[in-house]
Parts: sequence; structure tokens; C-alpha cells
Amino acid sequence: MVDADELRTRVRRFLSEHDPAGTDRLDFLRARFDAGLAWVHYPVGLGGIDAPRALQTVVDEEFAATGAPDNDPLTNTIGLGMAAPTILGHGTEEQRRRFLRPLWTGEETWCQLFSEPGAGSDLAALSTRAVREGDEWVLDGQKVWTSLAHTARWAILVARTAPGAPKHKGLTYFLCDMTDPGVEVRPLRQITGEAEFNEVFLSGARIPDSQRLGEVGQGWRIAMDTLMNERVAIGGGNTAREQGMIGIVSETWRQRPELRTPGLHERLLRLWVESEAARVTSERLRQQLVAGQPGPEGSAAKLAFARLNQLISGFELELLSQQGLSYDDWSLRRPDSTELTSRSPGYRYLRAKGNSIEGGTSEILRNIIAERVLGLPAEPRTDKDVPWKELPR
Repeated sequence: MVDADELRTRVRRFLSEHDPAGTDRLDFLRARFDAGLAWVHYPVGLGGIDAPRALQTVVDEEFAATGAPDNDPLTNTIGLGMAAPTILGHGTEEQRRRFLRPLWTGEETWCQLFSEPGAGSDLAALSTRAVREGDEWVLDGQKVWTSLAHTARWAILVARTAPGAPKHKGLTYFLCDMTDPGVEVRPLRQITGEAEFNEVFLSGARIPDSQRLGEVGQGWRIAMDTLMNERVAIGGGNTAREQGMIGIVSETWRQRPELRTPGLHERLLRLWVESEAARVTSERLRQQLVAGQPGPEGSAAKLAFARLNQLISGFELELLSQQGLSYDDWSLRRPDSTELTSRSPGYRYLRAKGNSIEGGTSEILRNIIAERVLGLPAEPRTDKDVPWKELPR
């Protein structure tokens, strides 16, 4: 079993052979992947060395200390946090070798084509159709709320292949080429003024059967694995104490004593304690991931993340008083990534509203926690065994 000391030795040996300052960035990242120092817990040949997942931070810290280039994870969050573990878990060996390396190096970015105008929280109700024609599938439909679709090279996609089956059983999972002529991306403006989201129209888009992930009809099960990984990626990030939103507000509190009031002090302390509890819980979740696939615990982490972001961003505006009411971050741009901590207080407040929708709405996550974690009775579902084509829409 590889331990931390051996990993550090491997990284230092790699750096002695690949000078970060004198090596082309992309060549450096490709070599790091091939050396098994990308995702250390992935299999040999796919960016890893079958090491414990918990040792990833050891590798990342060693590379960061030398100023080595990273793979700019903020521009490919969906690929790294959702597509990669899904392809690893359900893809063929050919699919793994084709997609994982350029995904990790950032040569190919990804988006997620799941939600639809009539199937947001109820993903299984989606109506995008995929009809097989020989060795290809022809897709028609509309997806919505798609982050990064305007920059993505590939997409993970779920479509209906058996309309006569119950809605959960008639879905199939695909890897979609976003450059296909049948794929059209249109921007959606949000409350911040930006358009990080998109709507995507599929009109006769063609996907080779070789880009089908898993068996026909297994789309729901694979999609659930993807969403569990997404919730872990959103809510279970690796952060140090007093980083993120609570760190910004705490620093403002220290630097601007004229803003302090006793009531605000008590609220800040409560938010600080809740943030620390969420951080420690996320650390425990990451340790559990070492032993297997993510479970429903990721839903709790994501739910806490959304709630705290909204509470802290609201507190920040109240703390700043009149200054907090100004919004000078308005711009009609299409960002390649979303980073709350580097933006203005007004932007953080507005953008945090989306945290309770993206990655699964907070209402749905509460249902998951109630049923799968607490063991409470499930809500009645009268449409579970009814053929999808017979459901009212």
C-alpha cells in the first residue's frame, strides 16, 4: 500500500525530471497524468496508482509548493467532479482511455445535459428522445440550466429511449459531442446579469452507440451516481478553517470595527460555528469516500452548503449597511467559471440564491435525507409504474 512518504518521493522524482518552469504547461499535465499523479486513487494507466483517496491532498500540496501548473479546475468543474467518476465507474475501457486524460488536463471541458423545462426536480420525467438508427442514436429535445455549455467540448446526457416503459426505466446515458451540428446553445441571463447558464436545443443530434455509457435503459441508475458525485463536489470541498464565505465576512468584521453591533456579533458567531461544523462533516464525508461510492450523505453536505452561503451572504450585506446595498458587479458577460469569494458582496448575495437550485433543489435533497438517511416513509408516488407515454404532461 502506497503511503504519504512514498507519494512525496514520487512527486519529487517527477519534478526532477519535469521542470515546471521549463516544461510546456500541457506537456507537464499530460506527463503528470501518465505518471499516475493526477487522481492518485484512480487505476494505473488512468491517472492514478490505486492509492487511498485521502492521499490526494499530499500530491496536490507537493505540486503547489513548487509553483507547478494545475489543470485549472474551476473551468472544468462538471468534468472533474461529475463526468470523470461516472465514466470511471460505468464506462468501457475504451471510453475511459479516450476521455479521462484530456478531461483531467483540461484539453476537453464538459457540461451536464440533464434538466429540461418540464423536468427539473423530477428528472425522470424528461422528454428528450433518443432513437436508434444503426450504429447511431438521433436525439431531439431541449435541456436547460446548463452551466458551461458555451465552452464545453463534451456533455454527459440522459435521454428517453423507451417511452413505453415507466419513467425511471426508459432512460439511457450518453456522452454527447457539443460540436455536433444538431446541438444549439443559447445563453440564459440570471439575476447577476451574467449568463453562466444556457439552454441547449437538440435537433437531430447524432451520438454514436460507442458513446453510450452503460446499457440501454440504465440511464437513471447511472445518473443517480453522477448526481451523488455532483453533490459531494459542491458541498464536500476540501477547505481549511475559515475559508470561503465565512472567511470573507470574518475578515471584514476584524478590519472594520465601526460596523460591529452586539446583535451582529452573536449572529456571526453562530454562522462561524455552523460553517466549521459543516467543514468538519465534509471532511468526514471525504474520508468515507475512500471506501466506496458516494451515498446520500453528499445531499446533506450540499444542502448545508447552499443554506450557509445564503445566510452568510445576507449577513454580509447587513453588516456593510448602505455599502452593501450597492451592486457594481453588473456585466452582460459569459463567464467560464463561477467563483464567489473573488467577487463583490452584491454579487455573492445574488449568486448564492442559485445554490439551493443547482445540483439538486434543497427540497429534493431534504426528501433524500429523510428517506435514505433517516429512514422515514417515502412520499407517495402514483406514477412510478405507469408507462411514461401515458403520463399527463
